[in-house]
Amino acid sequence: MSEQPSPADHARQQLEPAAAESVRAYAARTRENADQLAAVLEDIATNGLPSMENCTPWEELREAHLARLARQRPAVA
Repeated sequence: MSEQPSPADHARQQLEPAAAESVRAYAARTRENADQLAAVLEDIATNGLPSMENCTPWEELREAHLARLARQRPAVA
C-alpha cells in the first residue's frame, strides 16, 4: 500500500468573503507599487539618472514618511 496522502488531505481552506476581498485589495496595491517601481527603473534605463537638482534627499523623504506614520497612529498617553 502507498504511504502517500490522498488528494483530499491537501484540500484548501476557503477564506471568508471579507478576508478574500482584503487579500485581493492587498494584491492590487502590491501590483500597483511594483508597476510604479518598474516604470521608474525603465525611465532610468532609458534616460539615465536624474540630476541632483531634481532629487529629494533621502533624509527629507524619511522625515515626511515618519510624520505621515505619526499622524496615522493614535496618540498614546
